[in-house]
Formats: sequence, structure tokens, C-alpha cells
Amino acid sequence: MISEFQDLSDKIERLAELVVSLRSENAQLRQTNLLLNEVNMALVERLVEVQHKVEAVIEQLPAPEEAEDAEGSAEESAADAAEPLDAEAAR
Repeated sequence: MISEFQDLSDKIERLAELVVSLRSENAQLRQTNLLLNEVNMALVERLVEVQHKVEAVIEQLPAPEEAEDAEGSAEESAADAAEPLDAEAAR
């Protein structure tokens, strides 16, 4: 009977040690969680800033139609400039 009480006492002691250990681990995990949440929030803020910068750069780019018109004009100008040379070469 005494050994049963001793076994029960040992189990209760181990359980109490486990509770203390788990409480300590839980506190540490809460601190880590807070830190990681702060880091995550900072990264989200940076991501939003970068997104706004990229959007601003995109807005400054010419529209695709304007870019095609500009390319067509440049090709026409190059062709016009080459024509007199071809005409002189034909003489």
C-alpha cells in the first residue's frame, strides 16, 4: 500500500514538473509568435510600399498603343531616310 502511494506521489511529481516545463515552453512560444507577427507585419508593409512603387512606374510607361505607334513612326522615319540613298544609288 505504501509503495502504491509512493508511485502515485512520483507520478504527481513528474506531472507537476511537466506542467512547469510546458508553461515555460508556452511562454517562449508566445514570445516567438509575437516577434514573428511583428516581422510579418513589417514585411507586409514593405510589400505594400513596393507594390505602390511598381504601380507608379507602370503608370509612367506609355500605353501599348502609343508604343506601337512610336515604333511604326520610327520605322517609317528610317525607311524615309533610306529612300534617298537608294535613289542616288540607282542613278
